[in-house]
Amino acid sequence: MKNIITILLLTVMSGHIYSQNIKKSELVFVNGKKLYYEVYGEGTPLFLLHGYSLSSQSWKPYVEKFEKDYKVYLVDLTGHGKSDPFKDDLSIKSVGEDINALVSYLNLEKVKAIGFSFGGDVLFQLALINPSLIESMITIGAVGTWTVNDFPQYQQVFTFENRADFPWLESSHQSDEQVKGIMNQFKNYTISLSDIELQQIQAEVMIMMGDDDEGMNFDEVARVKKNLRNSDVWILPDVSHSAHEGEHMYEFILKAKTFLSKTR
Repeated sequence: MKNIITILLLTVMSGHIYSQNIKKSELVFVNGKKLYYEVYGEGTPLFLLHGYSLSSQSWKPYVEKFEKDYKVYLVDLTGHGKSDPFKDDLSIKSVGEDINALVSYLNLEKVKAIGFSFGGDVLFQLALINPSLIESMITIGAVGTWTVNDFPQYQQVFTFENRADFPWLESSHQSDEQVKGIMNQFKNYTISLSDIELQQIQAEVMIMMGDDDEGMNFDEVARVKKNLRNSDVWILPDVSHSAHEGEHMYEFILKAKTFLSKTR
């Protein structure tokens, strides 16, 4: 069984401090809630979306690798980081709508994106909500369909009472209220994409995953690959959920930059 710390996207670098120069940071009101984002660099907009229970700070180690070529947006997804705590039940589609509202506020017509797990599932929803928005996207440990109901052991462990077992929560979020909301809403993490919905996605997609990722079903990966118009699958041997981290970080950056730089 995959360690709950891995499936919930613990990053050993989340507590470190990085010195990139923020061009802009803002807390904006969209869809009835406040969302926080930061901007780095110049060029084509590139959104980096974090995993469930993390925050945008988990992407900080990667900013310097992308900011010379892209205008990098780090976003605290709904309920996370410096954004407002959850006000409603978790809906991945609703989180995608919040990002779409943020994109509209920023007056962006085209973006590229990378999403880790929860962030990847959000990107699939965003690609359906605003079909012409995403030119290309990379999802890590996510294919747009996943339900916590298949993993009752995760729900048993990931509770507010056990929050001390997940040390990144305190450093990633603003208050116990927010942490409680994240942990309580985990039970509502359910999303699915039909074949028809996948066929409607216009973005070019690269799915990155480790072959030891218990949260990823290989049959589901094959179904998604079959139905997406333009897609690649990159499977790393002997790697679990956080396939872009650790010893694979620089390989991921090189491959991501090559994929994102392609023109269609």
